[in-house]
Amino acid sequence: MNKIVWILFFGCVTWGIIGCSTEKEIRMELNSGWQFRQRDSGTWLPATVPGTVHTDLRANGKIEDPFYRMNELQLQWIDKKDWEYRTEFTVSEEIGEKVNQRITFTGLDTYADVYLNGEKLGSTDNMFRTWRFDVEGKLKVGRNELHIVFASPTLKGREEMERYGLRLPADNDQSVRGGMGDDRVSVYTRKAPYHYGWDWGPRLVTSGIWRPVILEAWNDVKVEDVFIRQPSVTKEMAQLVAEVCVNSDKQQNVTMAIMNEGKVLLREQKELKKGENKISIPYVIRNPRLWWSNGLGEQNLYDFTIQVTSGGGMVAEKKVTTGLRSLKLVRQKDQWGESFGFELNGVPVFAKGANAIPNDVFLPRVTRDLYEKMVLDAANANMNMIRIWGGGIYEDDAFFEFCDKYGIMVWQDFMFACAMYPGNQEFLDNVRLEAIDNVIRIRNHPSIALWCGNNENALAWRHGAPGGWGWKNAFTKEEQDTVFKAYYTVFHEILPEVVKDYTDGDDYWPSSPMAGPEPDQHGLDGTTSGDQHYWGVWHGFRPLESFDEATTRFCSEYGFQSFPEMSTIETYALPEDYDIESEVMKSHQRSYIGNGRILDYMKMYYRVPDEFEQFIYMTHVLQGLSTKMGIEAHRRNMPYCMGSLIWQINDCWPVASWSTTDYYHKWKAAHYVMRDCFKEVIVASKWEGDTLAIYAVSDRLEEIQGELIIEVLDFQGNSVSLVEKEVNVAANTSTVLWKLNRESLLGGGSEKEMMLVVCLRQGDRVLDEKNAYFVYHKNLNLPEPHFSIQAGEENGEKFIQVSSDKLACNVMFYIPGESIFFSDNYIDIIPGRSYKIKVDTDLSPTQIQERIGVRYVR
Repeated sequence: MNKIVWILFFGCVTWGIIGCSTEKEIRMELNSGWQFRQRDSGTWLPATVPGTVHTDLRANGKIEDPFYRMNELQLQWIDKKDWEYRTEFTVSEEIGEKVNQRITFTGLDTYADVYLNGEKLGSTDNMFRTWRFDVEGKLKVGRNELHIVFASPTLKGREEMERYGLRLPADNDQSVRGGMGDDRVSVYTRKAPYHYGWDWGPRLVTSGIWRPVILEAWNDVKVEDVFIRQPSVTKEMAQLVAEVCVNSDKQQNVTMAIMNEGKVLLREQKELKKGENKISIPYVIRNPRLWWSNGLGEQNLYDFTIQVTSGGGMVAEKKVTTGLRSLKLVRQKDQWGESFGFELNGVPVFAKGANAIPNDVFLPRVTRDLYEKMVLDAANANMNMIRIWGGGIYEDDAFFEFCDKYGIMVWQDFMFACAMYPGNQEFLDNVRLEAIDNVIRIRNHPSIALWCGNNENALAWRHGAPGGWGWKNAFTKEEQDTVFKAYYTVFHEILPEVVKDYTDGDDYWPSSPMAGPEPDQHGLDGTTSGDQHYWGVWHGFRPLESFDEATTRFCSEYGFQSFPEMSTIETYALPEDYDIESEVMKSHQRSYIGNGRILDYMKMYYRVPDEFEQFIYMTHVLQGLSTKMGIEAHRRNMPYCMGSLIWQINDCWPVASWSTTDYYHKWKAAHYVMRDCFKEVIVASKWEGDTLAIYAVSDRLEEIQGELIIEVLDFQGNSVSLVEKEVNVAANTSTVLWKLNRESLLGGGSEKEMMLVVCLRQGDRVLDEKNAYFVYHKNLNLPEPHFSIQAGEENGEKFIQVSSDKLACNVMFYIPGESIFFSDNYIDIIPGRSYKIKVDTDLSPTQIQERIGVRYVR
């Protein structure tokens, strides 16, 4: 049996930013001709690779759509079975003559035995790792068969649980729904935790070949990996080190060159030994084009090529794309406690963004185009950071490439969330290799800002901490010591050591949230230091105003739920299901308090409609209000607070959740609100008793001299009063511009029939404009508006021109049966104004005019 060649520091990342291009190396993807079946039974059926058992069963008509109505419940048998896949492929004489031959599995889910031509190559037990098998001498010129047998992940997980001897907490594992009783086995298997269910996701525990299978063959020399270290980067000079891993079949002298844009930056003679060679080549780029996050500057990228020549000819080559920047987490003692924020190229950056979960339960369905849509949705909403949450996966290279391209910094969790994990040596070794594999794979991306050990594990474990989940109480003192020792070993020893050894000094944070890395800070929310998950709003049923009352140095999670829009609900429910208490609607709402919590909050701020579709729309409005109040509170508290990451940007299936874009990536009201509230410069007013305090927050690096204009209007659009003031907005911070008394603003009018328009101008340019109200919308005497909507087209772009005779709040435009993007939506229509809104659709202006619908707050 040939040994498995594990990916260590010298491993080669075979997809993404590093590729192979020499004629001497052959690389082919084994993605065709695959078949699958339940192990040792039934007929072999066609399979798609990459893919999953569930999607293959669906494609062959063996199961119904797992997302439709409650079909999920009927599919729990799939993860209790073993499955097998096979394919045949042809090896040419050219491949057969190569000295080095290997097959690389970039993703096997999860427990698998791998056979080539009937001979077992090895076994796998980690979905997150890349597995390489040396097949020299095992490949045959001509026909070859690859055969993979997947063991049931849940039954195998149960075996691992029983072998470990302790039942570890994993609150989000929907074991009962999966027919596993109280056996929450997800933590014993290195597999995406969310597959076992979450409070926004289904339980669909997959198996299969979820990433490509690659056959490689070469002679003499292969450049396995290139890491561009960046010891020092300033606008004047980038001091770099190309750390190159080269495999050589023999001891030999070669010439190695570093190239950029066809120009040789450095050429050196090197002696290679037989086997693996780690070579460091320092070089300098003067006046580098720096990489900046979205909103601060250009996302400049460098394509470097490492070429190896011998005897006058090129024998190996590898390319790597990266950006040159200095990006670090800053934690410094200050008058409040300890700061927590990011500094990019010497500039403190307020992190504006969201948490992300995987884009689908069935991961191979996430295409490159979908990754770009997701990242563009973030960039177009003025975000500069995405947190990859620890209950999902280490995302595909495409995700990081688009973050590099569009300037989205990445907070990268390791894949541990809301659970405690085993501490046996086999598990710990598996975790270490998983971490090394993924750190190496994505470390060249300039978007990587932080590595974080886990999501909420420390908070949940800590006894007596605010928000603690009481897990410790279920164990004896001896068991507590065992469980915490495993926790400490993984998150305070193994993972930080990997980050230290395999990155260029990247920052590591043991758990989110936490006040700090010291033992007495584990699991404490970051009110005066560290980061915070603020769930007083939603889980704590605190009013939305509590965002202003809660202190946080960096809010890495907060959010509010809504349903998806009706066009999405129609994909999984029938009209008879259109009741939030129907079994189907409850099945597509995984927060046990979800529907009731939405209803209770709606009663606080709005009138609750009786009609189902209007209620669905009002959940969007409510989520948008919560999003606005959260973001503005965080930005008003800058620089005390230096980050606002909402939970969450996306969904993995069509569901009621905290997402701002749904499973089909349709923007909800909250996403439009984020775009508005994450702008470079905003005005953010708030009521402090009977005083309206008006703040301006600026991400600009220079002071702004402008004009603040506050107009009070009635709901017919008549101006009641107008006040103006010259103001200075400080650079890269929050500033109080003005405070005004409620009564003076009303001027004797009714607070139920007035609104304010707060505008910040710089010359002729409106930097920001926000509407404010004197009372909650449920207490407003809103009139019945009549709209004028005219559709048109200019220079190939469709648009609508909208006006109203009376105030209309949070107006939503939609066209039944169509998936259409409006450049503005859920907006207040003020009488006397006309709003021009672009419409992204294939419909003609006439069709838009005839079919467009509106919803508004009543």
